[in-house]
Amino acid sequence: MDAQGRGRADDVDPADQWVLNPRTGEYELRLSPSAPESPVPGPRTEGPRATGRRTTAPGREVPPQRRRRPEPEAPAPGRRGRRPEKKKSRGKRVLLWTGGSMAFVVLVAGVGGYVYLKHLEGNVSTTDVGTAGSSSFKKDEAFNILIIGTDKRTGEGNEGYGDKGSAGHADTNILLHVAEDRSNATALSIPRDLIVDIPDCETTQEDGTKKVIPGTSGVRFNQSLGDFGRDAGCTMRTVAETTGIKPDHFMMADFNAVKTLTTAVDGVDVCVEHAVDDPKSHLKLPAGESKVEGEQALAFVRTRHAFGNEGDLDRIKVQQQFLGSLMRKMASGDTLTSPTKLVKLAEAATKALTVDSAIGKVGTLKDIALELKKVPTKNITFTTVPVIDNPAEKVKATVVVNEAKGPQVFDMIKNDISFTEVEQQKKKEKAAVAARLKGEKSEPGEVRVRVMNGGAPAGSAQQELAYLQTQAGVSKSENAGNAPADIAKTTLEYAPDQADQARALAEKKPDLDTESTADQKLCAS
Repeated sequence: MDAQGRGRADDVDPADQWVLNPRTGEYELRLSPSAPESPVPGPRTEGPRATGRRTTAPGREVPPQRRRRPEPEAPAPGRRGRRPEKKKSRGKRVLLWTGGSMAFVVLVAGVGGYVYLKHLEGNVSTTDVGTAGSSSFKKDEAFNILIIGTDKRTGEGNEGYGDKGSAGHADTNILLHVAEDRSNATALSIPRDLIVDIPDCETTQEDGTKKVIPGTSGVRFNQSLGDFGRDAGCTMRTVAETTGIKPDHFMMADFNAVKTLTTAVDGVDVCVEHAVDDPKSHLKLPAGESKVEGEQALAFVRTRHAFGNEGDLDRIKVQQQFLGSLMRKMASGDTLTSPTKLVKLAEAATKALTVDSAIGKVGTLKDIALELKKVPTKNITFTTVPVIDNPAEKVKATVVVNEAKGPQVFDMIKNDISFTEVEQQKKKEKAAVAARLKGEKSEPGEVRVRVMNGGAPAGSAQQELAYLQTQAGVSKSENAGNAPADIAKTTLEYAPDQADQARALAEKKPDLDTESTADQKLCAS
């Protein structure tokens, strides 16, 4: 049904302004612009039907349009017609694009119509980050977007959240890496209490002048935004300094975004093992599954006292669960086939966003969204910067990068290595181990094993030998000294014809990794 035929166009809900495009046979959302006239057709009135001409301004007529194929019969006056059902294959062609907010990547549903897309572009705020990011978006390359959620208060009812008068610190942070082939993506959470060095950063002032904000060492990551006038470009530079990964662009939003976005999609499903009653965040949830939106959704992503050890790292896990659920909700057919939800979501997301000026145009946002749409949601991996407690503190309040594990994670992202494939490979390896453990097992007394120290503290091999001989019944065992090279974890290696002995030994030591090989370090011989 052509909803523009009902009353004034300015009074019509955008979600109802779907019209049939006779050239494509598809329904599109078209809004009537106020002058000047756009390429999108304006609303029809009774005038053209009666005179064959239509009027756009007093004293000015437009020639009649060429005849089109007959349209479906209009419904009786006072009744809303039912929109013809679209074919499923065409329903997925609705324009989608993406923004970000409060630690989650936000799928913003756009709709057809140049005028409306320009309207959405006007909702988005931009920041010039200079050389901190990329000058343009390239569709044929891997890219990194830094998602920043600030503790700045905006919106009605948010007076009780965050620091009063806060300029907006980097409260929640996710570096989203999208693979070059779009087969996968990695969302790397960066703890706000991570101790980092903030480099000098150039910022653009309101009058257009440049100002360099001096850097500082050994401070929390969240101070990379807001303090001393630091902008999102300073946060981007801090990420590059800390991880070696340069963000190409950023998307930033504050507390109010969580409320408006979750309301736009009619709530997000979450699950908690135990009932929650947190007086500080005002979060109350029963055990099991619940749907949260608005104030309750904001409380869910902000609470630190309802889960784990009440720290920021446990809050990050909660936010990652929330983000995964939100993305599934936005990609669901229930959302994508509802014009009303699409419009609400587009309005909420764009009003919540601040982005770098390089991606602030509607065409660029559309391009980013179309690239993100190619990534299967099941192949988005959520992880966190590997950290350890700050050794300089007696009372543990902050963390530092785990130098034994952090560089490997950062290198995987820089080299565009799929975390999804790595996890799948780990699962395959575990399945292979489980398969090898099935079958006949020798009696413990028939197992012959040589124990070697592969890098553990001195005396570890002898301790293991004592366990095998006195508790496990593996009497035919010996201490073979040190292994030729350091081994990352205890490993049981065996020759193919010794599988029955290996299974018996693995049953006594369920934490072992088992590998079938003739090169034995801890092995049946």
